[in-house]
Amino acid sequence: MRRSNRLFEIIQILRATDRPMTADTLARQLEVSTRTIYRDIAALQMMSTPIEGEPGVGYLMRRGYNLPPLNFDLEEIEALRVGLALLSRAGDSALLKAARRIHEKIDALHGPADWLKVAPWGAAPDDPAKGCVSVSMLRDAIRSERKLEVVYHDEQDCRTVRTVRPLALVYHLECVMLACWCELRSGFRHFRTDRIHGCRVLDQSFAGQADTLRSIWPDLNRWDAALPEMAQST
Repeated sequence: MRRSNRLFEIIQILRATDRPMTADTLARQLEVSTRTIYRDIAALQMMSTPIEGEPGVGYLMRRGYNLPPLNFDLEEIEALRVGLALLSRAGDSALLKAARRIHEKIDALHGPADWLKVAPWGAAPDDPAKGCVSVSMLRDAIRSERKLEVVYHDEQDCRTVRTVRPLALVYHLECVMLACWCELRSGFRHFRTDRIHGCRVLDQSFAGQADTLRSIWPDLNRWDAALPEMAQST
């Protein structure tokens, strides 16, 4: 999490409580060290954010401190709520956590809307304890244009090891598909993330190639028509 986002999260957490919160508690929620929280609190106080307290006692936000409202109309806010709730069906645990944080910010500014419901059934969560590869890792590799070595099991449980250039993630209702350029087959392939049983980020980069590959990928592979049953391993 970037520091600017973390500072915003600290403000949101302290605004939502009416009792002092220790740096240890904040550190656990934000998955950083206690020392980082101390530095962040000091930075916010230097910016005149009305946070009261001290190390060992806890911190509390002075009442009446408000952030600027989001510039969305009513239907735009409801569209955001539904879209964020739909992420619970994507199986991407990191995006789900981010969606919950955004949802809390919207609720803090506009109040809850419990009448908007989205069924939670969809892709299986990317739980590393169950041998699943983190979708967040795949997203990081796409952004940084880093090659991956993936261990893949197809529908017949045939195991292959591939070096791929990850290009995009396609979120289907029942699963998430990794679209990539497969160096073994010299072509585009789509792999269900729940069938990737191992993944290693390689030192090799394909910087500058991703945009070109993405520009020709949809026309050659009709990814928009790809069903979850597509699990190419040939």
